[in-house]
Formats: sequence, C-alpha cells, structure tokens
Amino acid sequence: MLTEDVSCAPAAPAAWPALRIDRGRRGSLVDQIVAAISAMVSDGQLGAGAKMPSVRQFAKCNAVSTFTVVEAYERLHQLGLLSARRGSGFFVARSLPAPAPSSAPTQPGPASEIDVLAPDLYTGQAEALPVGAGWLPPEWYGETTILDAVRHAMKIPAGRLRGYGHPLGFPALRQHLAGNLSAELFPVDPDQVLLTHGATHAFDLVLRTLTKPGDVVFVEDPGYGNLLALVRHHGCIPVGIARGAQGLDMEELARQAAARHPKLMFVNTVLQNPLGTSLSQQDAHRLLGLAERFDFWLVEDDIYRELAQPGEASLAAMDGLRRVIRVGSFSKTLSPALRVGSLCASRSLMPELLRVKMVGGLTTSEINERAVLDAIGTRGYRRMVERLARQLDDARESAIASLRGIGMAPLAQPRGGMFVSAGWPDAPSPGRDGRAIADAALKAGILLAPGDFFTQRRPASTWFRFNAAYASEPRLLDFLRAQH
Repeated sequence: MLTEDVSCAPAAPAAWPALRIDRGRRGSLVDQIVAAISAMVSDGQLGAGAKMPSVRQFAKCNAVSTFTVVEAYERLHQLGLLSARRGSGFFVARSLPAPAPSSAPTQPGPASEIDVLAPDLYTGQAEALPVGAGWLPPEWYGETTILDAVRHAMKIPAGRLRGYGHPLGFPALRQHLAGNLSAELFPVDPDQVLLTHGATHAFDLVLRTLTKPGDVVFVEDPGYGNLLALVRHHGCIPVGIARGAQGLDMEELARQAAARHPKLMFVNTVLQNPLGTSLSQQDAHRLLGLAERFDFWLVEDDIYRELAQPGEASLAAMDGLRRVIRVGSFSKTLSPALRVGSLCASRSLMPELLRVKMVGGLTTSEINERAVLDAIGTRGYRRMVERLARQLDDARESAIASLRGIGMAPLAQPRGGMFVSAGWPDAPSPGRDGRAIADAALKAGILLAPGDFFTQRRPASTWFRFNAAYASEPRLLDFLRAQH
C-alpha cells in the first residue's frame, strides 16, 4: 500500500489529499488512479478549478510511471473531470454531486439510464447485446493478424524503453501512412502526420489548438455524439448543420456561416456516423468553397474510408491540406483497443498541434504504433479489410430487411460501413421517446443508441443507430417489436 507524501503536492489553496494505490488489488494502476480522483471530486476533496500535480510530480510521489499518469489524466480528461490549460497543466473541470446517503447497502443491478458517454458504449466488457456500440465482433477483425502484431510489437528493443518515443509518433508508421495517402489520395510528407490516441484525441488537439471558449464550431446534425460533448467541454458553441439522405444542407450552412462566423467545422465525409452516407463530389466542392468564403477550417473525420468504395470524395485531396485537417484511425479495421489515430495538417499548423499534444500528454504509445504498423504492413491486411467490408455489406442488408420487417425505416440508405440508422415514423411522446426505450432495453440486456445522442434538435421521430453486426439478432427484434 502506497500513500502519497503531501509535501510533493503543488501549491494549492488546500493540501493535496492522500492517495492510496494498492498494487495487490485487481485492476490496473490507471483504473485505481481514475477511480480515486473521481471519488475525490465527487466527495468535494477536489473542487472545480483545483490544480492537479504535474505528470512528473504525480509519478514521483506515487511511485508510478509517467506513462501511467498520462493515461490516467487523459482518461479523466475524456470523462470531463479534468481540463488541460496550455502551459499550466491539468485542473479539475467540474464538481460532481455526492452520492445520496443510504441506510442499506446497495446491491449491484442493471443500469437504469443510457447516456452518450455511458461506459458500456465503449468498454466492450458488458454482457448487454452491443447493438448501439461502435465496435464489431472481435473475430471480424482478423484476430490472428492483430495478436501476432501485438506480440511482435512487444519485442521492442530495450533501448527504446528509455525514452518517450518520437513526439510526432513512431516514424516508421508515419512514413507508411504518408506513403499510402500520397499514393491513394493526396501528397503528404511524414512530418505532416501526427499520431494520436485515436480520432477523439485528434479532435481534442484540434479544438485546443484552434479554438478558445466562446468560438462557434459547426458540427453535422445528426453527427458523432461524443464530438458534441467535446466541443462543449472546451467552452465552444456547437451549431448543428442538417445532414440527411441527400447530404449536408448547404443553404443552411451558408446562412449560419454568414451569421455565426464559425472557427471550424467537423465533417464525416465518407460513411458518416450515424447515417452511413457519403458526401457527393459536388457537395464536397461546395463545402470547400463556403469554407474559403467564410474563412473557417474543415476537420475531415475520415476514419471509415478503408471500408468505402474507391473514388469517394476527399476534402483533404481536393484542398491539399490548406484549410482541411484530415483525421484517421485504425479502430474500425484493426481494433478499437489499440487506440492509434492520425492527424494530417499543413506545415504551418503542425508545430502548434505538436506542442499541444506534448502539453496534454507528451507522446503516444510507440508499442501500440508498432503493432499497427506490423498489422497493416502484412500482405493479408488489404484482404482482411476487403473481407470485413463484404461482411458488413451482408450484415447491413440483413439488418435493413429485419428492421423493415418490424415496421422501422432507415433514415438514409447507407453507402457502406457499420451503421444503419432507422426508426418509426411517428413523433416521440412522453415516456415513448428514444431515450426511454433505450433505458428499457438496457434493463433487458440490450445496449441501444437513441437518435438524440447524435443531434442537437428534438428528433421528429423515434430512431436509433444500429450496429449492423448485431441488428438482426432475434432478441433485439423481439424487444423492438414489443415497443411499437
């Protein structure tokens, strides 16, 4: 049992509370640190605005590695409990209500409320059928390829364990990505590629680099639900631009840009989450024109491109990274557990993006990046992705047919990928909206993602985003049939 020496704590209005780490307890050190700090925030020991120890201070005082502290702080940041300020470190972002006192011990039971940041949507460990989740069955990813790559990456030379790795990310993987992008989409040098802890980390770096509280940020509506929470966390004002079966509403975009003067816009060009649609070449050109006219950045969420047909529109290719920042990831084609993403930007932006990355977490995991390179560098990787795309095609067709069979209609016809968004045409009513149905589903052991996770507007109908791999399960269909 380790107890932190309070003399190691940074200057603060109140002494830093003692932190105990039990190395004999099950669970990682990161999990224990996250749980301990969350509890301190919840019971008021750490109030909003309190400054956290630096990564090095925390590591020294608790006899843990800086890598462990970085991962714990990053997880607390993603949970919204910590915020990072340039040049100042980490601070408690908000207070949590203390748990209500109870006269009797509580018994563990099923969750009663579903939320866009519900841990079960991301952990993959719950017993609930993950119909609303963003991962595929492990066997679909090609487990042998991934496990072999991880084993090979663990044989990292001992000398590489002495440092943090290259700040931009593992050079060989950046070289590989730059080569592939240059051959298939647009010319880019390895020094214009920055590796991240997945796509959400890349979005966070962009927001921290290019925005300040009060800035207007355009997002698609419906769009990636976690992005809305991230934009708000940075104090920015998200403005939804309607996206439907026909693409983005360009007229609304022009009106809003003229009135709101956005700093940037996030766009999921190919196989959009949650609709599964792709922007046409014409709309992509119009979008670039509006960004030029109203002087805002475009952040292209391009994580599904490998699952799409060749020739789909690419904002980065059309623009040449002048005002487009391209974000990629391997979570959909390898495994979400590897947490490796990439960010491509102009040479003028890269130094500041790199500085912000190092302020918030130093470097990314070279071991994970080596594993990704080992996996995507094999001859079988391209065949594995093609097989995955075919499996998804079959699963989507089956899902759409199954959902139609119980009276649900797709919001749009997906062009590929892993999601189908569908619902009933009637308007939601109190107690019969998407969130209420999702809460009931969770109690029945089914994890759903209701439409209001993805939109700022009040949904006109009751709809859900379905993971195609799980959307034809009889248990799900029986549950949905009983709701209507």
